[in-house]
Parts: sequence; C-alpha cells; structure tokens
Amino acid sequence: MKAVIIAGGFGTRLRPVSCTRPKHLFPIAGKPLLDWTLGRLAKNGVNETIFAVNHMSEAFVKQYGKSAYGMKIRYARELKPLGTGGCVKNAEKIIGRIEDFLLLNGDIISNIDYAHLMKQHAKNRCTATITLHRVNDPSRYGVVELAKQNRIKRFIEKPPRENVPSNMINAGIYALSSKIFGYVPNGRRVSIEREVFPKLAEDNELFGYEFQGLWIDVGQPSDFLEGNRLLLDSELQNGQVAKSAKVKNSAEIINPVAVGAHTKIGDRSRVGPHVTLCDYVAVGKNVHIRNSIVFSGTVISDFSSIEGAIIGEQVSIGKQVKMKDNVMIGDHAIIHDGVKLASGVTVCPHKEVTESTHTTKCLV
Repeated sequence: MKAVIIAGGFGTRLRPVSCTRPKHLFPIAGKPLLDWTLGRLAKNGVNETIFAVNHMSEAFVKQYGKSAYGMKIRYARELKPLGTGGCVKNAEKIIGRIEDFLLLNGDIISNIDYAHLMKQHAKNRCTATITLHRVNDPSRYGVVELAKQNRIKRFIEKPPRENVPSNMINAGIYALSSKIFGYVPNGRRVSIEREVFPKLAEDNELFGYEFQGLWIDVGQPSDFLEGNRLLLDSELQNGQVAKSAKVKNSAEIINPVAVGAHTKIGDRSRVGPHVTLCDYVAVGKNVHIRNSIVFSGTVISDFSSIEGAIIGEQVSIGKQVKMKDNVMIGDHAIIHDGVKLASGVTVCPHKEVTESTHTTKCLV
C-alpha cells in the first residue's frame, strides 16, 4: 500500500517560524509533526510513502532520506506549486496505476485507521473516498452533502456560513483509485477540492468515510498549540523526559509534557501542562512555561513567563520576559530583559527586541 503526503505548502500563517523550515517538520509532542503521520501509516500496513514537495524540499530529504519507520520514502518534486490535484498528477509515474493509494494533507493530525479507510474504499468501488469529520464551524473547510450509502451528493469548498449544507467537512485524508488521474488536467496547478471533487460527485464517483476520532488541521498558531495539547493528552499522558535532560529537584513538571535530550530546567521553575521542549533548551530559575512549543537550543532566562507561545531555534529570551497567547518567535531572535509581548505578536528571525509591545504586530 502506498501513501502520498502533500507537503508543498508555504505555511504562511505560521510565519516567521515557518520562514526557516516547513511547517510539517515543526516539533509537536516531542517529535516532528510528520513523524506522527508516518508512524501511523507504517502501523497500518503502508510500505511506501511519497512526499509531494516543492518549497524547502531538501529539508524533507535531510530529515527522512530514503526510508523511515520501515517504509520506503520517495519524493515527487514540483518545479512550481501544482496544488493539491496537480501534485497527484505530477507523482503519477511513481504512484503507478495498479493499486489504490492514500492521499494525505501533511498538516493534519489524526489517529485514523488508514487500513480500515482503504477497506471501506474498496467496498465503495469508486474513484475517491473522502474522510469526513464533524466540526462546529465548517465554513473554513470543504463541506459535503451526503446521499444514501455515504455517497457524496455535493462537495462545496469553503462555502459562506449562510450556505453551509452540513457540518460534515473534508478531513484532508483520501483513498483514491488510479481513475483519479483521468480527472486531473496535466501541466498546470489544480485544486483537487475545487476542480476534481465536484466533478466526481456529479459522476457518482465520490463517497464519504466518517471519522470521529482525533483530528486537527494545524494551519495556524492556535491550531498548532491545540494539536500539541491533544497529542500530549492522548499519547504522552504521563509525560516524556529524555534521560539526558537535567531537571532540578525544586523544579516542577506538570504532565503531560515532552522534554528533549540535554535540556536543562532550573530551580523552582514550573513546566507544563502541554509543553514541548526540544533538545538543548536551557530554562533558568523561577521560569513558568505553559501550553507552548520551544524549539532546540533556545535559552529562557530567570523569572520569565511563557504561555501559549511557539518559539523557534536558538532564541535568546532574557530575564523577566512575558509572552502569551499565540506569540511566535523566529529563529535566533533576541528578546531583552523585562520585555512583554502582547497576544499575537510575531518576531522575525534574528530580530533583537528591546522594548515591550502591547498591540498585535509583526516585529521585523
């Protein structure tokens, strides 16, 4: 069984942290986002995964090479972005026309049973089976209207709220037959959601597979932090602290957290719940960190408070710094002592911040 992972997006809503790495490789609950997907694919019987990539493609090659989790890894590179449908057409020769295959958006976190999805797809005897998930606000997604036996009667991509036919949305996980290649034009950018799925629905070739488990689309900072929380709660309830990490006896770890190798946590500091600290992070004394993700090599000095933040690699955070609620700090930034950053502030890579910011803005 083969799987194709769409991993060519620019991650614009996660800038500036995504300026220096694909969002698909952001650490979440102790390891890169894609590792959670790859591990589940391998567990469900997938033996080959194809990355559909363009932006920062070498980062994926460096991370995974030719194999991961016992699966063969291959790359379908695009000279220019081809969209969610065009990337499938671009990978046609690698995928082949013999077997059905999986197609996944790379920024989805889910505990779906891929093997069961493929079995249901085989029973449907159709071109495409879309995984469906119920949400409170379906206007952000592709929305479906179901007919009998889970056949999709209509597919509407991101409709206005007043025209939403249901709260059942496209979860970004598909089982496809090789007939899909005949629906995708060659040599141009194609949206599988806007151009292909509506046509399949007209031809009675589109079916749904409702999934009620863990699912989140990590397209923006609040989603990424929520995904970190959900994964820690479901996979690391008792926490995970690397053996080489050094935690002072007076420090308090409030699980679930993930603490990486060679990370240090100082006296009377409190870390957690729902915190991922990557390798070689240095946390000083009396520091409070909650609901946050801190990338490798970052230093957080004494008496600072971090809540609801995503902090890049090798950032230097001074003493008595405060930040909360979707603050994002780019790699190698320097935040001086006593600085306070308001909700939603973003700091570009290598930026030096010497004064507090009380309104949402991007510091460049």
